[in-house]
Amino acid sequence: MLQSLRDKMHGWPSIVVLGVAVFAMSFFGIEGYFTAQTETFVAKVGKREISQQDFQNRMNDLRQQASAQLGDQFDPSVYEKPEMKERVLGAMIDQQLLLKANDDLGLRVSDAAVRGTIASIPAFQVNGQFDATSYRAMLAGQRKTPAMFEDEVRSSMAISLIPDALAASTVITDEEVDRFLALRLQRRDLRYAVLPRPALTDSKVTDAQVQAYYKQHQDEFMAPEQVAIHYVEVDAADLQPDAAPTDEELRKRYADEKQRFVQPEQRLVSHILIDVPKNASPEQQKAALTKAQKIAAEASPGNFAKLASKDSADLGSRRQGGDLGWLEQGVTNKAFDDALFSLQKGQISKPVLSDEGYHILWLRDVRSGQAKPFEEVRDQLVQEVATAGREHKYNEIAGKLADKTYQTPSSLEPAAQALDLPVKSTDLFTHEGDKSGIAADPKVVKAAFSDDVLVQGNNSGLIDLGNDHSVVIHVDKHVPAAVRPLAEVRDTIEKDILDGRVAEAAKKRADAMLARLEKGESMDAVAATVGAPVQSVKDALRVQQGLPEQLRDEAFLQPHPGKDGKPQFAAVALPEGAYALIAVDKVQDGDLSKVTPEQRTMLRQSMIAAYGNVATDGFIDALKAKTEIKIAKERL
Repeated sequence: MLQSLRDKMHGWPSIVVLGVAVFAMSFFGIEGYFTAQTETFVAKVGKREISQQDFQNRMNDLRQQASAQLGDQFDPSVYEKPEMKERVLGAMIDQQLLLKANDDLGLRVSDAAVRGTIASIPAFQVNGQFDATSYRAMLAGQRKTPAMFEDEVRSSMAISLIPDALAASTVITDEEVDRFLALRLQRRDLRYAVLPRPALTDSKVTDAQVQAYYKQHQDEFMAPEQVAIHYVEVDAADLQPDAAPTDEELRKRYADEKQRFVQPEQRLVSHILIDVPKNASPEQQKAALTKAQKIAAEASPGNFAKLASKDSADLGSRRQGGDLGWLEQGVTNKAFDDALFSLQKGQISKPVLSDEGYHILWLRDVRSGQAKPFEEVRDQLVQEVATAGREHKYNEIAGKLADKTYQTPSSLEPAAQALDLPVKSTDLFTHEGDKSGIAADPKVVKAAFSDDVLVQGNNSGLIDLGNDHSVVIHVDKHVPAAVRPLAEVRDTIEKDILDGRVAEAAKKRADAMLARLEKGESMDAVAATVGAPVQSVKDALRVQQGLPEQLRDEAFLQPHPGKDGKPQFAAVALPEGAYALIAVDKVQDGDLSKVTPEQRTMLRQSMIAAYGNVATDGFIDALKAKTEIKIAKERL
């Protein structure tokens, strides 16, 4: 073959072609001919990408949070709506903009701040103190390492650096607080009359009117598209390992993995942090070291907590006299770690330099590592072997299910028979899914209505439902979206038409009565013409109880009564086509003398947070204006 190619490659044209090819390969890289550049981000903020996996993880977290909060009222279909996905992605883009701004401004979250935040989480505490064993066990249950969790905490804290700084720079004056309170606590004297629904003078609805309404409002009478599916599922929770482990096998596993059952050595430590500014000058570094050396020379077990409370830059531990709790090796940065594990019990270190500054450490106590005996962990080992066996069996069966349903895409039966799994079915469901069963999972619903499954009639791919549980689905029945028959919705249409007539008549009557009030007729006389009693409310507040919400809101939107004392009148629409008349007779500002200092402080903090949020939104808008942002909606 090579000789044949050599024979054909002669003459100047061939040399030119070969030269171009060599140049292209050397310039662009030969791998460019064999690999395709496929973009997978859902959004790109400058050079920062938000991957599909990151976006999906965020959506899953939000679903889980909403499900835990709402219980049976949780509607998973909400998180499949385009507007919800775009809202979540928008929040993720804002976060990336803030993180980019952190880098540009040189802002960072210190290790001490991360440790302080983690130590303050109640789930990691025992008797009010951070407990490393609880911390490690909790993370293991979530399949996270301490480093992974610390990165999550750091990222979460980093997102709030600029918003916190903007809020901290917000100044709310006493005059602004007073002005807000005067409006918030404003009192109004009101009169109102709820008008009865007018009687219909024309209650006849013709066939022509029904037909016309039906034609104009067909989108309101659509029966949604529905599907019913067959499915085959594999759930590790239903699988059993082939055989229970013998005692000999368990002891061997214990011996091989004994290090897992050793409680690592822990050290109870307090520290004093002397801050060194980022990009500090030599003079600043020297001043910080001199201060740290002076404190280290003065420090003793008796006064260490007092010195930490006075001098430490670590706000998280300073309130506890510098107490960091029990720490294991590898939890802190290397310089801190090396110094801590070189100390003897009761010893106070010389200043130790880290990225945060100079630390002075006091080793208060030591707990040596001890291995748990086999008998104590035997049940745990049995459970682990059983779980591993189920996972292995699940992976094996799920893999075979995926292969076999792919090989026979038009039916689930061959795969079900080969794997001895039942074919199950669902009732009809819409794009909103179902409240229970696998049709409650958005991934199943999305697959059921996909082109490949619904239109092409193929089996779906293996759909991962989480926790070693997966399904393959096939559409059993499809009911296209269609307008419901007129006969089915006729009663609804007739009611809508009649309700519309009542609402129109009620508005016309309320407007006429309002005109009479504005011309000077008394409210009692005008309301009496329709048999509506007039009710009075003195000193009504914005949160007044017992007053219809629509009336209360409208009352506080009205201007003050005129200088001549003439009330302000309005007609207010109420639910179900009803109307009311309202009169604002008097307006008084709130009595600020009744507001306690604590209430003022809380209000000022709320106003600072609100102004800070507005400032943050403005800052993010400015960042967006000068940052290239790409969004791939088709990948959401």
